[in-house]
Amino acid sequence: MPGLGELVARLRRLVKADGVHLVFKSREAEELFDRVRDEIVRLAVDEGEVERARLWASILAEELRRASSLLGALGWSYSRELRSFLEDPRLHLRKKLFNYVFDLARGRLGEDEVIRRGAAAVRTSLRTNLRSIYQDWVLAALLSHLGSMGARLIYPETGVILLERSGRQRSGSIPPNAVVRLPWGEVSFFLEAPRPIGWEDTGDLERSWRLYTMLRPDILVYPGRVLDIAAPDRDPPIIRPHTIIECKELPDWYERVRDLRGPLAKPMRATEWRARWLQGLEEGLADILGVERRRIEDFAEGRARTLRVREPRLLLLYKETFKPERFHLVSRAPLPAELRRDLESNGIIVHAPVEIGDREALRSLAAEIAESAKPAEDPKSIEYIVGKALEEASKAYRRGEDPARALGLAMLRSLAEMGVPTARELLVSYLKEGRGEAEAHH
Repeated sequence: MPGLGELVARLRRLVKADGVHLVFKSREAEELFDRVRDEIVRLAVDEGEVERARLWASILAEELRRASSLLGALGWSYSRELRSFLEDPRLHLRKKLFNYVFDLARGRLGEDEVIRRGAAAVRTSLRTNLRSIYQDWVLAALLSHLGSMGARLIYPETGVILLERSGRQRSGSIPPNAVVRLPWGEVSFFLEAPRPIGWEDTGDLERSWRLYTMLRPDILVYPGRVLDIAAPDRDPPIIRPHTIIECKELPDWYERVRDLRGPLAKPMRATEWRARWLQGLEEGLADILGVERRRIEDFAEGRARTLRVREPRLLLLYKETFKPERFHLVSRAPLPAELRRDLESNGIIVHAPVEIGDREALRSLAAEIAESAKPAEDPKSIEYIVGKALEEASKAYRRGEDPARALGLAMLRSLAEMGVPTARELLVSYLKEGRGEAEAHH
């Protein structure tokens, strides 16, 4: 079988660089382009790692099927990145090499550099997706346990367990991934939730800036139905969680070091943000457009620094930052006895080892979450009525409809159902005026 060097040489003979385009002279050239990428993937990760990814993907899917069935959910939704990886791990890793091999074929990068940079990109993608699979499995296993206790999925209204947050925070809120109702109360789950929220002007950006630089726990749990945890004026800028669950899938995670950059960054003005976004866009396109690269300034000026922290210390930093009532660590690997004692002495509840697929290892954690469930509020209380009305207004806003009208209608409906005098008459009149006779008498 030809090696990478021979494949590259053949590929270069069968392609032609035309400005920023690469012209394939034959079908063989297209096949060689893919074979070069496959060879780099083979050099970067062994087949055993790819097979492990496929096994983990099947375990996650099975747990989600179980959770969906027990909760009465219609299914689940992955992030686009993870969905691509789960469908075919090797093909997904190959996609990460497109730009590298493109530049290799047209002579912009050498073989050694492509192997070095491309292999690093492949390994990073593999690790990132395996981490996501393990973390999602932990959430799915907890939901399965709650489902076996009689829980039902009540949010989102679509009946789908959300394992992604793409586009869900554009309206300026941080909604949950799932809310379940047990016979005695409700619980809300947020997966990697402290992320940036939508903003319009400098005032909004300054209030929400810390969400761009915030530490991001794996899973946040709140008793009750909590539909928005964004709190830009607080420190940290989210509602204090009841429970944090951190998930560690690597066998040597406790020996690793991470660079922290964001928490010390100062807020930017909206004009700075847009200027830097454009600058970053130009930097990203500089090579392909043939323009001179410009050095991008540090993402945050002044106080921005890099802080190197060992992973076990990072857990304590999370705990001190968010101050949850309960902090759980789920580790796939067993921990050294001294480290375990250290974490537990600092109030961290350790679940280890927890191999993916070992749902029973999380039974005690699920039971604790179930005990924290908060009963639904009195539907006749003003807090409950206003909360439901705000939910309807938020849905209307996301649909592009008038949120004020939705808010008013929801309030009137609740008051009419309670038998408040004139509320039904006002509701009927309002509907007649806005949507016609048929809806008014619905």
